[in-house]
Amino acid sequence: MRRLGTGIGWRPEIADAVERMPGVEWVEAVAENLCPGHLPDSLVRLRGRGTTVVPHGVSLGLGGAARPDAGRLAALAECALALGSPLATEHIAFVRAGGPGTPSAPLEAGHLLPVPRTRDALAVLCENVRIAQDSLPVPLAVENIAALFAWPDEELTEGQFLYELADRTGVRLLVDVANLHTNYVNCGEDPARALSELPLEAIAYVHVAGGFERDGVWHDSHAHPVPRPVLDILTDLASRVSPPGVLLERDDNFPEPGLLEGELRSIGAALARGHARSGSMAPAPAADGAPAPAREPAPALPADTGTARAHVALAQTALLAALVTGAPAPDGFDRSRLNVQVRALAAKRADIVAKVAPELPLILGDLYRSTFLCYAGTNPLSGGHRRDALDFAAHLLRGEFPEDEETRRALHEWWLERSGPIPHSRRPTVRIARAARRILLRG
Repeated sequence: MRRLGTGIGWRPEIADAVERMPGVEWVEAVAENLCPGHLPDSLVRLRGRGTTVVPHGVSLGLGGAARPDAGRLAALAECALALGSPLATEHIAFVRAGGPGTPSAPLEAGHLLPVPRTRDALAVLCENVRIAQDSLPVPLAVENIAALFAWPDEELTEGQFLYELADRTGVRLLVDVANLHTNYVNCGEDPARALSELPLEAIAYVHVAGGFERDGVWHDSHAHPVPRPVLDILTDLASRVSPPGVLLERDDNFPEPGLLEGELRSIGAALARGHARSGSMAPAPAADGAPAPAREPAPALPADTGTARAHVALAQTALLAALVTGAPAPDGFDRSRLNVQVRALAAKRADIVAKVAPELPLILGDLYRSTFLCYAGTNPLSGGHRRDALDFAAHLLRGEFPEDEETRRALHEWWLERSGPIPHSRRPTVRIARAARRILLRG
């Protein structure tokens, strides 16, 4: 793999800081947030300086039962070409379910959800990855995700699943050490054992990120400093192989640039510790003290991928219905953990809607979050987050809340502006100023 070096996730909120940050050799940008024909000026400047930019997809749902959407694949391919990137990346996850062949209408998670580590799911994932590889103009790397819960009756460990995927498809791996830590805390999956089972030669690069623990559950927030256990996993990885690239992810609650630079230095120190340990001592044993077992023979995959897709579709639809529609939880799942995921999905929806429609929190004030979370509990995401904002406002207007007539009037006017046939300014500052003017006029 081409050497990338040390990088950081490019986000509009820290774009200027990233351009000035010492030691940044490459950046990664969320593909769905980019328009290939109108790249942000910051990325254009970085590309002009020779900085590598990698598009990172979040919506393909390669682990889902359906074949990858051709339109989404084409958009990722166009993004990779526009950026001149040496590769494109996505996630080993499902993000939607339901539809034909299932007892449910199409459902959207609005988040990356874990794939069951079964032979059926592996067969479907391998075929989807091959479809994506054939559609992209550059190599593909796929990322292990963080999970708040585990599927029952899994047939493979995380490391075995990733090994078989890479072995059968030739796909590269984007190893997220923060997600390995998350899955250790939440699901008891030992990161050292997972690293010992990975095909290290398939690693394209590595993600490092922060999170927080609440009530015994680790949340991969990408909004907190990188903790020592995550850096220790990075050190373990670096003692086994020299990764072509390592990237710091930060998606929210951005600190001052100096603190981000400090985290990049900590990442460099963790890599140096691992490189120093390689050759001088054996890799760290598993957390339970036992050596990692020899790799078992690869499981035979189902001959009929169509039947495997049907099995995966039913399982993922039942789970997603429980997470976003209030349907009963499927047998075998930890219901308390599913409830944590339900709350996390609703909270993420609320945060995204507040970003795409910043007037709503302004109009509703302190009541925005509680009312949206109540709405999300029985109204699954459909048609994207901008549609979600309109549906939420319409839901409130059909009911008896908000009771204040002026607030209802402001909310109704906003809904008419956003859903009516006459286009209004799409600039957030204009929309926020308009909403603020309404609030001031009420006073």
